[in-house]
Amino acid sequence: MNNPLIGRLDERRLLESALQSPKAEMISVIGRRRVGKTFLVKSVYANNIDFDITGIQHATRTEQLRNFMLQIAKFSAGSFPITQPKDWLEAFYFLSKFLEMKQKAEKRPGHRAVVFLDELPWLATHKSGFLKGLSWFWNSWAVDREIVVVICGSAASWMIKNVVHNKGGLHNRITKRIYLKPFDLLETKNFLTAKNLHFDHYQILHLYMALGGVPHYLDEIEAGKSAAQNIDAICFSENGLLYDEFSKLYSSIFDNSEAHVKVVRALAAKTKGLTRSDIVQHSGLSEGGAVSTLIDELQHSGFVSVYLPFGKKKKDSLYRLTDEFSLFYLQFMERNRLDGPGVWQQLSKTQAYISWAGYAFESICLKHVAQIKKALGIAGVYATASSYIKKGVDGEPGIQFDLLIDRNDHVITVCELKFYGAEFTIDTATAMAYRNKMATFKEATQTRKQLFLTLITTFGVKQNQYSLGLVDASLTMDDLFEKI
Repeated sequence: MNNPLIGRLDERRLLESALQSPKAEMISVIGRRRVGKTFLVKSVYANNIDFDITGIQHATRTEQLRNFMLQIAKFSAGSFPITQPKDWLEAFYFLSKFLEMKQKAEKRPGHRAVVFLDELPWLATHKSGFLKGLSWFWNSWAVDREIVVVICGSAASWMIKNVVHNKGGLHNRITKRIYLKPFDLLETKNFLTAKNLHFDHYQILHLYMALGGVPHYLDEIEAGKSAAQNIDAICFSENGLLYDEFSKLYSSIFDNSEAHVKVVRALAAKTKGLTRSDIVQHSGLSEGGAVSTLIDELQHSGFVSVYLPFGKKKKDSLYRLTDEFSLFYLQFMERNRLDGPGVWQQLSKTQAYISWAGYAFESICLKHVAQIKKALGIAGVYATASSYIKKGVDGEPGIQFDLLIDRNDHVITVCELKFYGAEFTIDTATAMAYRNKMATFKEATQTRKQLFLTLITTFGVKQNQYSLGLVDASLTMDDLFEKI
């Protein structure tokens, strides 16, 4: 990506502070594939990196070691003798000698060396001894020097288990942590603007619903094309970046990724979310601890989010597929990629599109609760966000609220989320339905808190006799683009 670094202000500050630290720093950077981890590190540390290496997927230990020494040769410009190391302990010994040689030769006052180890899970092949070598490098050499070691990986669960929570020589050695998330809507807008792409909020919202806030995906968007045309080219064209991305996405992060994909497929089919036991039932996986591990791994990697329904216990937690691209692929791309140019513009006129757009908009709102609170003027009020579901019994219909903001000022903000192509109009039936839902909620939960109804829609709510006195606040998609 030939783009300036957009957003990431907190992450930048953390990385920059490490350069001023009086002690050695080991920083872990974790985030899903294509989210911009490498770009972030290399942008901030461009003038300080004295050595970096990226692991090779599916390479043997011998191949990884060879690559390691070739990188030392590259950074030394051939001045460091190349010897094939016997193991990772010797490889890191060579690295320490190279860094000592570089420091003596260049004598840069105030320079703080940075060592960047990218795609660490690919470097640390099974029984390779890589982590022991890294442990020696840190504990026996780096810890007493002015150095920053950055370790990075897309396999978030592997990184957390084997590095962040390491029980051996790297135990408690991580000094700073970055969990890099996809862009929010404002960062997405700023990213596109930096590329001289000027879309209105409705177009950006459509792009985000299909691609999410993944910088590498957004980098494919072209000027002169609508959101629908860009989605068509990026996702449905044989030459599009994301045409076969789904098949690579999970296999590049997880071993035995077929089981992870089964969980993802189950969640994609049940957009309101599934409990853990529901996931077992709908995915066809066997009951056991392995399912919990799979869910945790998908959570840590940013594909799945967990929500605790209002008034429920942890065992009732609902899991939702909140990776926009995965949902879009399973809803539309998997079955329609071979239908030729213009297929998305045709699909966007179907009932399936309306259902998907509603769910995708809900998920985006749930990711932008901080922006919603700011728009409502309650950013400084402590509150928890949740959903609410009451199943119908004895012929009585059930009710559902997608977002409740339970505030400590004795108020619950009830948010109804509506994706609509124009102003949303409340009629007699809709107004009655809202009143009945809130009355049922108060009776079922026995809450004594005041209920405020907020509608969050694309273009706002048209004021009429039914909205007045019923809707306490109306937000639009523009409020989701606010800076927090």
